[in-house]
Amino acid sequence: MLAFLRESGLEQSVLDVQVEEAWPRVMGETVTRLTRSVEVKDGMLIVHINSAALKAQLFENRFELVKKLNEAVGANAIKDCRILG
Repeated sequence: MLAFLRESGLEQSVLDVQVEEAWPRVMGETVTRLTRSVEVKDGMLIVHINSAALKAQLFENRFELVKKLNEAVGANAIKDCRILG
């Protein structure tokens, strides 16, 4: 299945959706509640947060965040992230 997705150019799209779906599981209830949106575009995770304090905390820990989400989907789906208010 993975080979088919890779050959058809759909692998990254599937990984993008998996990352978006993993957000609540990886980040937990409180962060999920304060999250307006999560999307992945061209290997960039873009997260909109309702809390300035949480935004700052996630920004400081963004490399760990990328690592945890990639581990959750079992691939290097995202390379970096933007935390927006």
